Amino acid sequence: MHPPTTIPPEQTTALPDHTQLPDRDGSIVENAQEHPQSNLLTDCLLPRLREIHPDEQFFVGCDVGIYWRYTEPVLDGCKAPDWYYVPNVPPMLEGKFRRSYVLWREPVKPLILIEYVSKDGSEEHDATPYKGKFWVYEQAVCAPYYAIFDAAKTSLEVYRLEAGRYQPQPANAAGRFPIEALRIELGLWEGRYRTMTGPWLRVWDADTGQMILLSEERAEAAEGIIDETRQLLNEETERAEAERKRADEEKRRAEDEKRRADSVQMTLTETQERLQKLAEKLRAQGIDPEA
Repeated sequence: MHPPTTIPPEQTTALPDHTQLPDRDGSIVENAQEHPQSNLLTDCLLPRLREIHPDEQFFVGCDVGIYWRYTEPVLDGCKAPDWYYVPNVPPMLEGKFRRSYVLWREPVKPLILIEYVSKDGSEEHDATPYKGKFWVYEQAVCAPYYAIFDAAKTSLEVYRLEAGRYQPQPANAAGRFPIEALRIELGLWEGRYRTMTGPWLRVWDADTGQMILLSEERAEAAEGIIDETRQLLNEETERAEAERKRADEEKRRAEDEKRRADSVQMTLTETQERLQKLAEKLRAQGIDPEA
């Protein structure tokens, strides 16, 4: 018996592709945090993903179905994680937006799947064969990482596929969970995003331990650096202007001193000349001026 996602190659072409399979099941997003949370993750991870994939060959799915087996009805063979990432695949297929990710048509499995708990968490932990999300992600999709974020409980669980089974991963000393392939750590952050304040799932750089900023935060940080640089430049300009004024003042004082010295020297010379002439007159009258 083949595993759920293993289909003989000669049969895959006979099965439907992403354009022929349903791309919605009529359900709605459970709460107002889910879409912003996915946008947050994609936003802050894009620079890292583009660094890893300079050719931009990767796919990020948000509530996009993953077809893991072909069955009737077809949606029974589909799960739609809240967020997932697939490396080394084109973001579009033949110029078309992906309507779903069809495992029997794709050469690469997702690297990480993330679910946001919307009820009591039982759905995200359901290990019922061929039905539960946990079982499907572990045994059918076989994604190396599976994360479950519960905003209501401010908790995060990360599982890693080891010997075909998901094993819970311990948090590191910083309380975060490393994802080695992306050189990141997943963790929780309490803050304000898109007018909403609460717990959010965010990522940190595994090498530096620094939180990877959102584009808006990067822009604000860049603006802050620009403002700081502008302030420093203004201060340096003011200091340079003050130094120039002091130098000009010193030069003016030096010129004044030189003029005074020249004037004194001229007066002294003139006095000496007058004394010399007077002495000559006295001598001409037979008077010794030094007597």
